[in-house]
Amino acid sequence: MAHVRQSIRENIRAALVNLPDIISTNVFSSRFFPMAEDKLPAICIYSKSEDSEYSTITVPRSVLHQCEFSVEIYVKGTYKAEDTVDEISAEIAEALSTDLTRGGLAKDTRVEGFSFDFNADGDQPVAVATLTVVVDYDTLENDLTDESVVYITDEAGNVLLTERSVVLEE
Repeated sequence: MAHVRQSIRENIRAALVNLPDIISTNVFSSRFFPMAEDKLPAICIYSKSEDSEYSTITVPRSVLHQCEFSVEIYVKGTYKAEDTVDEISAEIAEALSTDLTRGGLAKDTRVEGFSFDFNADGDQPVAVATLTVVVDYDTLENDLTDESVVYITDEAGNVLLTERSVVLEE
């Protein structure tokens, strides 16, 4: 059983591995080493921060989480780098919008920000763009696993029902 946040991060990765401008092996759930030129273009997905708010007072309490993910796009630093980043950004936004519930794990998914930077350190200049993706999900305070909540949606992706397995403290 994985933490819901981990499962959402993996779901985001799975949604992005088949983008037309990215080789599937160049989409990473995290990355701690410099990006080699032969891995460009590439995407890295990180859990950046999370805010939580208790939404009930009955034990076990429900907790609404708002998790911010960074989806970083790395491309070769050429004169067309910004155009390439814009194309990949559009592909990412479209791919994420096909399932706003992240496979039934979340209430909503939104792309809320974009930033662009250029790094000329090293042998190959690299352009880096970051999309801020916010995902809302809820859990019980005593069960943060991906098996504790499932969102049932209609064909348009609207949340109709939340099924939750209640885990009581013994």
